[in-house]
Amino acid sequence: MKIERIHHVAYRCNDAKETVLWYRDMLNMEFVLAIAEDQVPSTKAPDPYMHVFLDAGNGNVLAFFELPTQPPMGRDPNTPEWVQHIAFRVKDRAELLEFRAHLESKGVSVLGVTDHGAFHSIYFFDPNGHRVELACPDPEEEALIRRLDVVKWDMLEDWSKTKRAPKHAEFVHQREFLQ
Repeated sequence: MKIERIHHVAYRCNDAKETVLWYRDMLNMEFVLAIAEDQVPSTKAPDPYMHVFLDAGNGNVLAFFELPTQPPMGRDPNTPEWVQHIAFRVKDRAELLEFRAHLESKGVSVLGVTDHGAFHSIYFFDPNGHRVELACPDPEEEALIRRLDVVKWDMLEDWSKTKRAPKHAEFVHQREFLQ
């Protein structure tokens, strides 16, 4: 048995229409599908919802649920806001910078470009408070990924024993931390 790929990733949103328009206008995602019911098909709970689907490229689908009868959405207060996010790959640094300029011109606050060694990223929040990352490959991406592949199991083992960042891959963020 093997998973083929992610079918879709679903998040909650405050307003389905606002969310569809934001992802269309900010990230050029096409609105693919909408499903709405007054009852949840899997649980049969009486809970009206709007479920919208957006094309995130290459068969990837980003979906959202608007739940008007539920309490307002929140976030896990025990998890820093930088942890839970969704990351989308863009072609190259020029396109990453083009997206950053576009987002900023529309009033979106953008953090970065952050150098993660194998890739470079910008970060921002959608209108629902979900953190979004756009990442482009570094010119040395393949070589860095090979280096990381060699140490991944040793790193995981060391982390599981100490809960401290192992130093096997310090090279990854070296440029970022030297700035």
